[in-house]
Amino acid sequence: MLHFLQEAMRNIRATGSVIPSSPALAAAMTRVISEHNGCKRVLEVGAGTGAFTGAILHTLDAGDVFDIVELNPSFCAHLESKLLRPFRARQPSASARVHQSAIEDSQLTNNYDFIVCGLPFNNFPLPLTESIFAQMLDLLHPGGVLSFFEYIGVRAVKRPFADRAQRDAMNGLEAFQARMARAHSVRREMVMANIPPATAVHITKAEKSPSTASPCSASTKTI
Repeated sequence: MLHFLQEAMRNIRATGSVIPSSPALAAAMTRVISEHNGCKRVLEVGAGTGAFTGAILHTLDAGDVFDIVELNPSFCAHLESKLLRPFRARQPSASARVHQSAIEDSQLTNNYDFIVCGLPFNNFPLPLTESIFAQMLDLLHPGGVLSFFEYIGVRAVKRPFADRAQRDAMNGLEAFQARMARAHSVRREMVMANIPPATAVHITKAEKSPSTASPCSASTKTI
């Protein structure tokens, strides 16, 4: 918690909150992964100190692939030492790696079955949000699920105090999310046991074309 607070105070725009996500929100964000039977590829974007990472690790079995993209070097070191290294000792036949990078700059090429994103999109300019979503959907297997979350009512609270540019940005984000909902299947799960309360949003990527690769055809070598 202290580590998260220190980094959040340093860069609240990129962290999005001064309180880590709750176990209840972590459970909602990873429920679709835990209910999946069979091998899987999972990507986490913006892991922070690992509020969702620990829940994801509990869903992994032998042969599964798990990649984490996190820009903050201090968070990356924490994830590696506190979560990934102990996990590899328990489950050496699963692949688990952390990549210090922005998702837009990552060199990842896998077709992931699940992506869990903890980035604070309400704090980002709309072009950046659109770019990140495009990158994540490109990495997601057709029929795969992208999960992210939003704090309940955050735009409603901000709107009365926002200037025109800020209101335009909020309207643009809402319009973008509406376009996403028309293009893909979207399910929302409200989580009141979080500070502040949040909604987990699950986007199932449209099956535009048959997959040509097995979801678990990647090497299971642990790095």
